Amino acid sequence: MRLCGSGLTCVRGGREVFTGLDFDAAAGEAIAVVGRNGSGKTSLLRLIAGLLIPAGGTIALEGGDAELTLPEQCHYLGHRDALKPALSVAENLSFWADFLGGGRFDAAESLAAVGLDHASDLPAAFLSAGQRRRLSLARLRAVRRPVWLLDEPTTALDVAGQDMFGGLMRDHLARGGLIIAATHAPLGIESRELRIGGMV
Repeated sequence: MRLCGSGLTCVRGGREVFTGLDFDAAAGEAIAVVGRNGSGKTSLLRLIAGLLIPAGGTIALEGGDAELTLPEQCHYLGHRDALKPALSVAENLSFWADFLGGGRFDAAESLAAVGLDHASDLPAAFLSAGQRRRLSLARLRAVRRPVWLLDEPTTALDVAGQDMFGGLMRDHLARGGLIIAATHAPLGIESRELRIGGMV
């Protein structure tokens, strides 16, 4: 499996964010997208996820499931945690599994993998910022998808949480997945760097 971008141009609000951008990532590889604020890191992830339309260039997934679109084979984890505060931790995870079409999954195993098994019945409104991020990360385990698009994934995680997430990423890559992550901080795993210039 290989994810390729060729000659990508992104325009937002009438402003060209970047142009002529090329990248490729094969199964088992991670790319850290780096650049200053406003350079287009998040925009690139949103282009791959199908949330934005490129003004030029192409994005293709070779060797994926031919029956599914690229966005249907991606997990997009933004820098905001999309949680319903009135629902419990387990209910939030079940909502995402249903929404993403994951079918049957082991909520307890997914929550244990991110260190939240003790809080499964707690309303999400009572979670700390780090715990909210852990719950968002549990989605990656609950529904398996080959491409992870991660926007500042370690935000709000303590050192133990960063170590835990590093293990999740290494496991995903070992299973043949690939990761594209916009980040200002080291990912904690082996990765290639894609630097985006752009205007602020």
